[in-house]
Amino acid sequence: MEPPSDGHDAEAGAARVVYAALAVNLAIASLKGVVAAVSGSTAMLAEALHSVADCGNQVCLIIGMRLAARGPDEDHPFGRGAERYFWAFMAALLIFSVGGTLSIYEGVRKLAGDGAPVVRPLWAFVVLGGSFVFESLSFRVALGELRATRRGRSMRQTIREARDPTVLTVLFEDAADLVGLLIALAGVALTELTGSLVWDGIASILVGLVLVAVAVELVRSTKSLLIGRSVPASERRRIEEIARAARDVVEIVHIRTVHLGPDEAMAGLKLRFAEGLETRTLEARINELEAQLRAALPHLKRIYVEPGFDERAARARRPAAEPPPEPPR
Repeated sequence: MEPPSDGHDAEAGAARVVYAALAVNLAIASLKGVVAAVSGSTAMLAEALHSVADCGNQVCLIIGMRLAARGPDEDHPFGRGAERYFWAFMAALLIFSVGGTLSIYEGVRKLAGDGAPVVRPLWAFVVLGGSFVFESLSFRVALGELRATRRGRSMRQTIREARDPTVLTVLFEDAADLVGLLIALAGVALTELTGSLVWDGIASILVGLVLVAVAVELVRSTKSLLIGRSVPASERRRIEEIARAARDVVEIVHIRTVHLGPDEAMAGLKLRFAEGLETRTLEARINELEAQLRAALPHLKRIYVEPGFDERAARARRPAAEPPPEPPR
């Protein structure tokens, strides 16, 4: 995600989103669990499991933020920023396993006639409606934090270029919560109207499928960050512009970037400088370039510049060697 340039504290914003979501989900999970036990609704049980999984997600994200705040040490010379990626990955697995698969299992069990009948549906309606209101508030906090990082980009581009999985995880799970609540509400209502438990079981399965879909998307994006994702294309173009405009830079051989954490990236540049530069002058040019890059992109905490040239391109530019004369017969 692009570094804040308007005074917005992304770290504090992400923490605010996570703690708000945890508080909401703890309250909702407790209510849903009680009502699921009283009403016998499998859809309500699926929603309770969903909220329990969400609480686990927030705990994972908090652990990741706290561990990532530790500085570099001998074993981790580049810091521990990737802890946030790992724990976001664990949160996605929790959504899949606890929320998704258990909801589908309970729904299938209900369809097979192994579930209890739905009683006291009014309690289910009240809790589902109240949960929708609270989840909407949590979703609004997460969406507001994401909008604060847009800076002229579309929402789709902001999500695609995001390098902090914390806010995205909360946003996606809150969206899944809202959809799941509507599905559960429909399932309980249809069960009450028709007297058939099939609707309750179907609702539980649909809630599970929504959670699985969200988990798969979060796993996909977090895996990309874990194995090493470059800075967004707009930032790479900015790095190229600064490098090309730097004094005595003749050619960009290549640029390699990777995010070490949400707010920390590393850039390696191999550049061809003008011939005949003294060592001291070359060092000064490299220092100037590094200062310019850090001023434009403060999250480039580590920059490595290597003077060199493209050997393959150089060979291609050389005139072809004359073939050796044939030996006398």
